[in-house]
Amino acid sequence: MVETFDVSITPYGLTRRTFVYLPDDWQTSGKKYPVLYMFDGHNLFFDSTATYGTCWGLKEYCDAHPNWIIAAPECNHEGNKRLEEYCPYRSDWFGGITGTGHEYMEWLTKEFKPMMDKRYPTLPGRANTAIGGSSMGGLMSLYAITAYNKVFSKAACLSPSVRLCMPELRQEIANATIHPGTRVYLSWGEKESDKPGALGEYTANALEVCRALLGKGAAVDPYMQPDGTHCEACWAKQVPACMDFLFGGKYE
Repeated sequence: MVETFDVSITPYGLTRRTFVYLPDDWQTSGKKYPVLYMFDGHNLFFDSTATYGTCWGLKEYCDAHPNWIIAAPECNHEGNKRLEEYCPYRSDWFGGITGTGHEYMEWLTKEFKPMMDKRYPTLPGRANTAIGGSSMGGLMSLYAITAYNKVFSKAACLSPSVRLCMPELRQEIANATIHPGTRVYLSWGEKESDKPGALGEYTANALEVCRALLGKGAAVDPYMQPDGTHCEACWAKQVPACMDFLFGGKYE
């Protein structure tokens, strides 16, 4: 089942709709659940709320594998606000982005996560706390697993927009303390862009990030999706492998 309710995102003084996936028997099972925090909640569960009419299909997947809680606020749809909220650094891309991703993550870890832990039967420790997203949400997930590694042990970074801030991200990882048990799924699509050299650039950036994380002791699953484009339908196809790597432990 998916609950929706409004939350106050205090750094911005805004109220935002939040989507929370819960196993159908969460109130009677007596279980506590790992939590996957995600970005762009409107794109995850229902085609009817997805920006481009196609969602990740996470409700159907989780109904078949009711092992997690997923908590995902909607993004800010106003102008370039999504770019600002989901970028952890200042960037010259798209005419200049004043990134407020740090402020967003401070809210998520210090206000939103404690609220979820109080409201639902979660397993609140680091080992059972993950973060994930795509595109700008993938970038934020990569930032979060690096800068907030004491909170998150797992990250799903699908088509992360790392080219917006590779120098800053490179330095962030170099300075980070990555704790044991960190797992990162990082993917990019073969056909995310038709610009000459784009695939080479995306692949080089992704592999550089993977090598840096591996050097810090993280377990990393890099995946280039054949014929993959920058869209929810392609990300949906990766859900089983991504979730299995993060939570299934088959690579241990």
